[in-house]
Amino acid sequence: MSRVYNFSAGPAVLPEEVLKEAADEMLDYRGTGMSVMEMSHRSKAFAGIIQEAEADLRELMHIPDNYKVLFLQGGASQQFAMIPMNLMKNRVADYIVTGQWAKKAYQEAQKYGKVNKIASSEDKTFSYIPDCSDLPVSPDADYVYICENNTIYGTKFKTLPNTKGKTLVADVSSCFLSEPVDVTKYGLIYGGVQKNIGPAGVVIAIIREDLITDDVLPGTPTMLKYKTHADAGSLYNTPPAYGIYICGKVFKWLKVQGGLEAMKERNEKKAALLYDFLDQSSLFKGTVRKEDRSLMNVPFVTGDEKLDAKFVEEAKKAGLENLKGHRTVGGMRASIYNAMPYEGVQALVDFMAQFEKENL
Repeated sequence: MSRVYNFSAGPAVLPEEVLKEAADEMLDYRGTGMSVMEMSHRSKAFAGIIQEAEADLRELMHIPDNYKVLFLQGGASQQFAMIPMNLMKNRVADYIVTGQWAKKAYQEAQKYGKVNKIASSEDKTFSYIPDCSDLPVSPDADYVYICENNTIYGTKFKTLPNTKGKTLVADVSSCFLSEPVDVTKYGLIYGGVQKNIGPAGVVIAIIREDLITDDVLPGTPTMLKYKTHADAGSLYNTPPAYGIYICGKVFKWLKVQGGLEAMKERNEKKAALLYDFLDQSSLFKGTVRKEDRSLMNVPFVTGDEKLDAKFVEEAKKAGLENLKGHRTVGGMRASIYNAMPYEGVQALVDFMAQFEKENL
């Protein structure tokens, strides 16, 4: 077996220790004689899995008692509708559009009320985060929405927007558990796990309890009410059980690594290695304003589409997978999530240096 360095934006690299442990338990989970894939979500064994996963996540993020943790389905994209259905009491919401996913969330929310785009970076292909210190927040807005880390464009909010007292809702899919976070600054923080935590199929939503009510928009399906899932402990229907099991193992792995403070330090070192190379390179260049660079997603280009394609092809042969940029922007993108080792980024930088010598 030969493992590659997988720079995919999602589904993405998982810790090898977690994969090996899951493999060891595939046929017999802790003496049950069956795989977690096969067991009832109502069983005592699975109750232990989901309860432990939630407890470990609460510990990692220091989640206060007045926030619910929900393990949901439908990915982040389903939240684009679920959020306004549950939170848009006044039928007004403000959105900050800094990338493809924030834009999709903004467009979806327009089906449910008046949606104001109060800041955007679309004028420069989402290559920066706009100044959000004094936004025209609507007096009657139910919430202010951001996508905190933009996977496609490689930008990250380093400072949260001044919402002027309004509830902040954030999609953190790409930066989930990559650094410490103050949950109390958000009303709702959510993300699909397939980028930095687990396999595709699970979305985790962390919601302040006062936002979980029966007062939702008329016609909201039962399955799209946060209260439905909160009341049932994420077990209203069959959950993505195996995905939650893997997430739980990743939470334990993160605790062993030293928690989110340690992960931030590691992620900063990995990102610095790659960005420092890009900044001195004569061939490659990063596409994001320096102060807004993501620690997780690093887009870069040569300026020549044919050369970009050649790089991606040759990198693949060298065991550096999934470096092609998103179809909407082209170029290259290295996603260097928690589970990507420093050695993987070093291998990428070494390959880029060699490619530069051969192609300048």
